[in-house]
Amino acid sequence: MTPSLSSPTDPRRAAQVQQFGQEFQLVLDNVGKVIKGKQDVVRRLLLCMTARGHVLLKDVPGTGKTMLARSIAASVRLGFSRIQFTPDLLPMDVTGSNVFNLRSKSFEFQPGPVFTNILLADEINRATPKTQSALLEVMAEGQITVEGKTHRLPPPFLVIATMNPLDHQGTYVLPAAQMDRFAMQLTMGFPPPDAEMEMLDVHLSERPPVDDLVSVLTQERFLEWQAMVPRIFIGEQVKAYLVTLANAIRGDSRCLAPPSPRSVLMLARVAQAHALAEGRDFTSPTDVQAVAADVLAHRLVISGDETGHAYVAEMISQVDVPA
Repeated sequence: MTPSLSSPTDPRRAAQVQQFGQEFQLVLDNVGKVIKGKQDVVRRLLLCMTARGHVLLKDVPGTGKTMLARSIAASVRLGFSRIQFTPDLLPMDVTGSNVFNLRSKSFEFQPGPVFTNILLADEINRATPKTQSALLEVMAEGQITVEGKTHRLPPPFLVIATMNPLDHQGTYVLPAAQMDRFAMQLTMGFPPPDAEMEMLDVHLSERPPVDDLVSVLTQERFLEWQAMVPRIFIGEQVKAYLVTLANAIRGDSRCLAPPSPRSVLMLARVAQAHALAEGRDFTSPTDVQAVAADVLAHRLVISGDETGHAYVAEMISQVDVPA
């Protein structure tokens, strides 16, 4: 029998799902005071964060990537740090380093900006691969190791990275291991004309609108959001659908870099978050289909001129959906 919120067996979970939906919309509306005409992008970013995933925003400069990250951080009462990635940035500028204390005559660890809840890695692909790799451990495990000593970060820890197109000057290719750490890659794109007109009205005021945003969610409540995702039921049929889709892509000759098991796990988690945002306590294949392109496309290398999103959509159409 398909799990349903109409079932009388778990009214408490139904109430939690309903409360999540109300709070989720509240955050969406709050960010919408600054980011105009991009509610779908904001929604997907929030879904990814709820699933404990890191987000990569790739687009040309000036489309509002940094403003979106700042608006999310301002709407959710979490610690926030920003790193402007440049070619001369060093790994210790990200993670922190041991500094000699003249008074105690010993080395003490000075935490870097990575010790926060939301880290805005601005223009991440302008830094060298060595500096980019400073984020690998912390994005995967929520900890960093400096000179053999491990330092854990308090939860939640989420990276929102912005990335310029690779044909722009002064950019470096992100290695596959780094791309695989991002649960989603999103694109802002240009706003529709009416939204751009509204954007001019908002942003031509004396004060930056993001400075006037008031937090509408606490850190404790956001952690409860994340804790709810694993409780969303995902049946054996949906798990089989996930694996079948991944193996269909791996077996296709056009896919030169297939999705990793980590990406399948991340797809399942984001699908659970999508079901939660849709007001359900169970995951269906439609949840997988709704987020698959955003989760998988940036991890794949496809031969020919087909984009990653179009390729994933094509593969979804070829895989049978379980009843």
